[in-house]
Amino acid sequence: MPQMSPINWLTLFIIFSLTFIMFNMMNYYIYTPILPKINSMNFKNKLSMNWKW
Repeated sequence: MPQMSPINWLTLFIIFSLTFIMFNMMNYYIYTPILPKINSMNFKNKLSMNWKW
């Protein structure tokens, strides 16, 4: 709207920009990847692998 003063445009831009940045940061830091679980059988096999001279 052309009737709005420039300072009002600036405050709206800052508010929306901060909201956008905060939303992206929250989505980035809330995400927790699911790590694959190690089977106990595979883990024992890897531990018991020793050299027999």
